[in-house]
Amino acid sequence: MLQEFLRKSETNCHDIEKEIDEFLVDLQSEYDENSYVVNEFNELANDLSQKLQPSDAKKLIDFSNRILRIRRCARKGVEALRELSRDQHKLTREAHRDFEDYMQFR
Repeated sequence: MLQEFLRKSETNCHDIEKEIDEFLVDLQSEYDENSYVVNEFNELANDLSQKLQPSDAKKLIDFSNRILRIRRCARKGVEALRELSRDQHKLTREAHRDFEDYMQFR
């Protein structure tokens, strides 16, 4: 019964690890593909702000700053998912090791 529990537990843990890793790869890829857009937008905003009325230029710069915050949020999301992935792998290894220790001393 314990062996069956170990097998099911390992299967579930590996499925979760695989899913987290797939999400991480997708999220990292999307972030990498789009992270340059913020810099391009900031350059465009700086160029345009010189040609706009001061009130419109301020709105554009404020919008540019909000986009920078979105990029920071996206980066934090990638980092959080990477940390979650690492923690899940660690917990899976620890649980397996604990089970093996239990079976040896039983």
